[in-house]
Amino acid sequence: MKPTIVRRIPRADAGLIRALGELGVATVHEAQGRTGLMRPYMRPIYPSAKIGGSALTISCQPGDNLMLHAAMEVCQPGDVLVVTTTSESTDGMFGELLGVSAQAHGVVGLIIDAGVRDVADLTSIGFPVWSKAISAQGTVKSTPGSVNVAVVCGGAIVHPGDVIVADVDGVCVVPRRDAAEVARLGADRVAKEQKTRERLRKGELGLDFYGLRAKLAELGVQYVDEIPERD
Repeated sequence: MKPTIVRRIPRADAGLIRALGELGVATVHEAQGRTGLMRPYMRPIYPSAKIGGSALTISCQPGDNLMLHAAMEVCQPGDVLVVTTTSESTDGMFGELLGVSAQAHGVVGLIIDAGVRDVADLTSIGFPVWSKAISAQGTVKSTPGSVNVAVVCGGAIVHPGDVIVADVDGVCVVPRRDAAEVARLGADRVAKEQKTRERLRKGELGLDFYGLRAKLAELGVQYVDEIPERD
């Protein structure tokens, strides 16, 4: 594919994106049938990081952040930069200066299947990042890539305009067309979990209200009062 920058992409409704971000990764992942998770090596640079946003995808050559700079021209407020490389890389492709530029254009965070640097500075300006690695290794700006094309990031397929939900539990991708249904299912799940939480607080056992005693019996698990001592 010829290097391409797509200027306009469809995005989900801002209210749906906000709702999905508030639900968090674990709930969204469960609500959409346990799908959409990126690999667990994608970690936030600070624990309180939490975002919901619209994916602006970027494909770069390893060790080259030229397309990250190009992407700033077409991003919109509420976007999340989703960056992958054409082969494996841990180089520090994004730092504090790019973070300042991204914030100036309304970008709410970065997901990068490579390295990031200037972590202390990015944390101090409150720019959330999920990355595969932290590395001070510098990069060049000399090789073309693409912006707003389908990519694989952290093992997950991401299309431009998909919803990205990220927090301390990881990163989850919600296909744009599924955003409304996943938000509805997620809200239902939260309501159900609140009822379960109250029952657990009162001392009820999950064995009972999940019906797991029958499952244990079906699996042949036996109860004994004690294990006989050996002679």
